[in-house]
Amino acid sequence: MTATAFDFYLPSELNASHPPERRGIRRDHVRLMVLNKNTGSVGHDKFFRLADYLKPGDLVVMNNSRTVPAILKAGLYRNTKRIQQEVEIRLARRLNEETWDALVVTEEARLGDILQFSSDLSAVVIDMKEGSPLKTILFSQKGTDLFNSIYAIGEPVRYEYIHNKWGLDYYQTVFASHPGSVEMPSAGRAFSWELLFTLQRKGIELDFIQLHTGLSYLLDDELETSPDDNYEEYHLSEKTIEKIRKTKASGGRVIAVGTTVVRALESAGITGALNGITNLYINQNFKLKMVDGIITGLHEPKASHLDMLTAFVPQNLLWNAYQEAIGERYLWHEFGDMNLIV
Repeated sequence: MTATAFDFYLPSELNASHPPERRGIRRDHVRLMVLNKNTGSVGHDKFFRLADYLKPGDLVVMNNSRTVPAILKAGLYRNTKRIQQEVEIRLARRLNEETWDALVVTEEARLGDILQFSSDLSAVVIDMKEGSPLKTILFSQKGTDLFNSIYAIGEPVRYEYIHNKWGLDYYQTVFASHPGSVEMPSAGRAFSWELLFTLQRKGIELDFIQLHTGLSYLLDDELETSPDDNYEEYHLSEKTIEKIRKTKASGGRVIAVGTTVVRALESAGITGALNGITNLYINQNFKLKMVDGIITGLHEPKASHLDMLTAFVPQNLLWNAYQEAIGERYLWHEFGDMNLIV
């Protein structure tokens, strides 16, 4: 299964390289493109007026996974001998309390090698994945202690269109609470507490799930990772499923904030499991059972996230909306503008 053929020209100046707050606007004042999934009509507004496009009885489901600073530096040791002074490690996916899949950015790393991050944190390479640049590393700490150490020494993952070293706070949603995401679940970034209260006052229900995002880019452009190779950990509560049932029974709509929420809810809809690992790949052939609409950022050419959007809206209508967004000079990526499909 290859990535989407949904390709288009995105002018480089439309890559948002600065958080909105550093562009002089509040996080909830980014722009909002509203796409009607039935008619294809497109409207333009500001995100803080989101409540105008939702109805009392609708349910908005958000991902409260907290971004961890997933880029770490370590010395590389073999049999107590230092092999490399400093190696970059990019955490890719948490496997359990003390074990992660990680990208170790060196050709030198071998099974059994030690990564020394600080005087009180190290890890050992316990598995080399065949056909993948990822290695499995076992940390010397676990649970909260490990996360505390990672927060103390790590930096957030940032991509080539980000030219400044923005601090970790810029990569968090206001409601992030459960650490585990390697990349920010960015669709929730534009929400402010004021906007959440506004939605509630209008009778719009809110709920939260966790899906911990993995590393999407493995430094190798030759390496075609398939969307269904992307395994991510999710956690839902019975309360969330009950809210979804009630919303649908009373004629309300379930609006997912981000592709991560769609993935988690639809995975639970298929398997019935409230907690698990999902590699669900959603495209135009997928019949959505749990989710009726989506709030998301604008996705780059060929991104598999665009495939997911075609489960909500026919590709030609999505294509037209994206061409309009480019014409209207919308900004892309995690610090950019927003899109509501409903």
